[in-house]
Amino acid sequence: MGHLMVFTTLDSADAAEDLARSLVADGLAACVQVVGPVRSVYRWRGEVCVDQEWQLVIKTAEERMEELSKHVRAHHSYEVPELVAVPITGGSQDYLDWVTEQVSPRG
Repeated sequence: MGHLMVFTTLDSADAAEDLARSLVADGLAACVQVVGPVRSVYRWRGEVCVDQEWQLVIKTAEERMEELSKHVRAHHSYEVPELVAVPITGGSQDYLDWVTEQVSPRG
């Protein structure tokens, strides 16, 4: 099973923590770090924007990505939320086993 680090940003610390908690509570993420505030510079609708945001760093298994994506879109206030997944190609096997255990569907 492969593992991913998934990134998204939100417009407030409360919104970021709420989404992080719901991802872990629903078994879609083993761990989520809330980082921020960060300053984001981006182009939106033809204008350069600068905003304060909070970034989530989400650890999950590849097999949970589709459901995680649906969850983020359903609970995110942005019209087009950032959702970027990066494969984890190495690391502590004990940690990765723990990630797998935390996000395995409970049946």
